[in-house]
Amino acid sequence: MGLLLIRLVVGITGIALGVNALRSAPGLEPTLFHVLWVGLSSLLIIGLWTPVAGTLLALNALWHAFTHVEYRWYCMVVGSLGAALALLGPGMWSVDARLFGWKRLEISDRKRPDPPR
Repeated sequence: MGLLLIRLVVGITGIALGVNALRSAPGLEPTLFHVLWVGLSSLLIIGLWTPVAGTLLALNALWHAFTHVEYRWYCMVVGSLGAALALLGPGMWSVDARLFGWKRLEISDRKRPDPPR
């Protein structure tokens, strides 16, 4: 449930930032950049290709933080949460879980060997 909440917060925030920036984007290059931002945020909301979308969103947010000083901290938060989602995965309620299965890590109860005497 927590990963779904993080995906929703990052996705909605990213879409809001992208749409807001699209309204004021003067040229073709910034427009494509912001369309990419909205697309990656949409992928994170539905949980499709989450590791790839989270990584690209984090890189996109990092670049945006250096080029737009007024949104620096806003972009750093979205980028760090995107990177966290890329590392953690989409969670149980996602398209990735439905397509590829839900991954569960089992930590074995191995005993460490005794040190030599």
